Amino acid sequence: MPEPVKKTGSAFTKKPKTTEATAGSTAVFEAETEKSGIKVKWQRAGTEITGSEKYVIKAEGNKHSLTINNVGKEDDVTYAVIAGSSKVKFELKVKEPEKSETDTLAEAAPAPAASEPPALPVESSQNIEVASSETQPEEPLDLIGLFVTRPQDGEVTVGGNITFTAKVAGESLLKKPSVKWFKGKWMDLASKVGKHLQIHDNYDRNTKVYTFEMEIIEANMTFAGGYRCEVSTKDKFDSSSFNLTVNEAPVTGDLDIRAAFRRTSLAGGGRRMTSAFLSTEGHDEGAEFNFSSLLKKSSFLRSVNRGEAKPESQSDVDVWDILRKAPPTEYEKIAFQYGITDLRGMLKRLKRMKKEEKKSTAFLRKLDPAYQVDKGQKIKLMVEVANPDADVKWLKNGQEIQVSGRYIFEAVGNKRILTINHCSLADDAAYECVVGDEKSFTELFVKEPPILITHPLEDQMVMIGERVEFECEVSEEGATVKWEKDGIELTREETFKYRFKKDGKKQYLIINASTKEDSGHYTVKTNGGVSVAELIVQEKKLEVYQSIADLAVKARDQAVFKCEVSDENVKGIWLKNGKEVVPDERIKISHIGRIHKLTIEDVTPEDEADYSFIPQGFAYNLSAKLQFLEVKIDFVPREEPPKIHLDCLGQSPNTIVVVAGNKLRLDVPVSGDPTPTVIWQKINKQNDLVRNSDDSMTPSENSSDLNADNRLLFESEGRVRVEMHEDHCVFIIEGAEKEDEGVYRVILKNPVGEDKADITVKVIDVPDPPEAPMISNIGEDYCTVQWQPPKYDGGQPVLGYILERKKKKSYRWMRLNFDLLKELTYEAKRMIEGVVYEMRVYAVNSIGMSRPSPASQPFMPIAPPSEPTHFTVEDVSDSTVALKWRPPERIGAGGLDGYIVEYCKDGSTEWIPALPGLTERTSALIKDLVTGDKLHFRIKAINLAGESGAAIIKEPVTVQEILQRPKFWLPRHLRQTLVKKVGETINIVIPFQ
Repeated sequence: MPEPVKKTGSAFTKKPKTTEATAGSTAVFEAETEKSGIKVKWQRAGTEITGSEKYVIKAEGNKHSLTINNVGKEDDVTYAVIAGSSKVKFELKVKEPEKSETDTLAEAAPAPAASEPPALPVESSQNIEVASSETQPEEPLDLIGLFVTRPQDGEVTVGGNITFTAKVAGESLLKKPSVKWFKGKWMDLASKVGKHLQIHDNYDRNTKVYTFEMEIIEANMTFAGGYRCEVSTKDKFDSSSFNLTVNEAPVTGDLDIRAAFRRTSLAGGGRRMTSAFLSTEGHDEGAEFNFSSLLKKSSFLRSVNRGEAKPESQSDVDVWDILRKAPPTEYEKIAFQYGITDLRGMLKRLKRMKKEEKKSTAFLRKLDPAYQVDKGQKIKLMVEVANPDADVKWLKNGQEIQVSGRYIFEAVGNKRILTINHCSLADDAAYECVVGDEKSFTELFVKEPPILITHPLEDQMVMIGERVEFECEVSEEGATVKWEKDGIELTREETFKYRFKKDGKKQYLIINASTKEDSGHYTVKTNGGVSVAELIVQEKKLEVYQSIADLAVKARDQAVFKCEVSDENVKGIWLKNGKEVVPDERIKISHIGRIHKLTIEDVTPEDEADYSFIPQGFAYNLSAKLQFLEVKIDFVPREEPPKIHLDCLGQSPNTIVVVAGNKLRLDVPVSGDPTPTVIWQKINKQNDLVRNSDDSMTPSENSSDLNADNRLLFESEGRVRVEMHEDHCVFIIEGAEKEDEGVYRVILKNPVGEDKADITVKVIDVPDPPEAPMISNIGEDYCTVQWQPPKYDGGQPVLGYILERKKKKSYRWMRLNFDLLKELTYEAKRMIEGVVYEMRVYAVNSIGMSRPSPASQPFMPIAPPSEPTHFTVEDVSDSTVALKWRPPERIGAGGLDGYIVEYCKDGSTEWIPALPGLTERTSALIKDLVTGDKLHFRIKAINLAGESGAAIIKEPVTVQEILQRPKFWLPRHLRQTLVKKVGETINIVIPFQ
């Protein structure tokens, strides 16, 4: 597609403009660039122009010019000038030179008698070229879509021809584009090619332009209306609409056919009377005359000779009557006799006149006006001829059909049969059967097979403003589908909102920026299938699963602020005392999934401040404080008992809470002289035992036997470890786990004394996943979901639950609730009947969301059918009752398994099955009934969802024989006298009732 002219950032300060020039003159185009020395190229119809005698190219500084000498009609094309990345297009319009007054007089002067008289202008035929530059102004180039030239509105008279032209640039296309012509909204004209419609295309290798033409032949009033041309490539699409107006043939005044078709110029005045007369009557050269009235008219023309009018010396003659009776070989003689010199024009117009329908002498039965056949099937076209020995010819679109494997000719008596096997779209054409000079016409329409949906749509859930893309796959490439939203069709006129895309067999509906109003059910339809999917558009809502916490750290330690939010795509900024934190070698900011971290290495007193995290696009502010701990060492006597300095000592209980997966770092300042020995123990609460590093169990009393060689119960390396320093020790748990919970005891010993402290560590986590939910109370588009709380709540109470569902064959789970469910049951709605679904559930506490539960058992929303209809009694005897009914009006996706028939005695409430099991028929004969009983009957329809409502016969049925009067049925042949010979057998059968 040609590049559009850029309006900003152009390299040109002066651009060449579209110019008109007369044929044979010179045209000059000038352009100026911002800077001098820029290389400028000129193009003609997409091809670069080189300097020659015809094209003169000049460049002086920043001024450039193109001169075209001896302009001709072939120069009427599109030109372009290119400088760098800037390209400007313009046109040269060539017009014919105006005739001078001298030329006009010379042309109108009478010719010598000896020379051939100049020909009068003959009315042009009804062929109209819509894209012709002589009848219409030059069309502007399309700089946006695929079209270079779009088809324009056209107007034609009944019986005339008209051609619509579309041009597509092929310079940037890898292969030939696909073009379709439509009438109205859906009628594809490719299947209508025949006598009145032709479609052509060609490719110009010089200009690299594809030309597509649709020609309408012998137009009639029904051809008027709106048309559309669609062009598509692998990744682009464009369409153009245009209208055709068909006018009725104008009524002609009283003219003599001899004057209408006479070419000779009459002496005097120098004027061509035929042309003058036509212009006086208001007829254009392309108008259609009523030649029947022309031929029957007996008036004559008066010619002007030296200013005096003399009547023509021809008597009044009915020329039409003479032509009708004369053979075709005499037409030329008659024309010469009556002064008609344009014999060819007369015969051409006489051929268009309506002829009276004559009764066929060659055909007993002609072809039907039209036939239709499915693609791939065979069809027989049959006629009956009057002469059994007559030879016939079969034509397709005017070309004779030859015998082949697909075309078979048969002659059976008077019947002549053409059989077409394995019909394809190429067989959709006009056919003729020719016998002698007579013809029988028909049209064959080939119907394509239904298009199936091989991969259905899937439900989607998005946030407001996100892009939505529905995708489905059909059984045929380039198929036409229809999209609907909540039962309302989405059309291409709404391309501001919706975008449609085709890629092979895949069909797409795209919504670039979704809104709340876009929620609903979207349907894609073909002539062979339907697929429905639901779109849920939710407002953006951010949940904070873990907020940042206050920290108290010592010099040269690490400080980590961490938070977790619900949306992993949300970004944010960290603030220190209201100013944005800038990362460096010591300060690191990370974002992994839903977790945001701020890490400060080697903490200094300057790092003590209020820190905040603000998610972008949301009104949240998560704040925490960093407290810097200074280690103060007071002078102590040389003999000082050991002492543990913990802020939490004396509190009840001494509990430290850590989130599973996080790091626990506990700094314990100690003092004592001489330096005490530090021992860490994990207390077994059941029998107060200590757990050593070698997993042996020792009574806590024996801990006093530990010596002062700095041997620790926990290793100095590993996930759980103790680091020793001169004035404090550090207890570290990397990635806390559930088994790390418990009571930890730290003991200090030196020769002067002993000190100890117990610290309780509690690990909290997200809950365990609940068990698979249970599905009950399944209806037409709803069900009830139930589940149980998780076995372990993570150490924090469960705040609520999140429920998800998906189609059985899909991999996409869709969230059903955005506010946490507090109850253990939920009624899911808005499901599609007959589709198999699965459910799963999450548990949520203050730490976060659990892993999903196992999926529920697959289930299908279905509803029982409605009750059977037209339930009546067909017949009654002394021991049987015959019943009949019709199927339910609504069966549903669950299908129909059968019917159950029951009866109840009058006055009783107990219903008894009348048949063993279910019956699939719509009638039943109930046997072995007691004569005289009065019974009520009812029937129910059964499917997977259960029983329908009961259809009941209102009045009780009495079991007894229906008595009727005897009646004879005398056959017609017995109502007349029978005559038999003596001795013959007579067998008379008389039916009775």
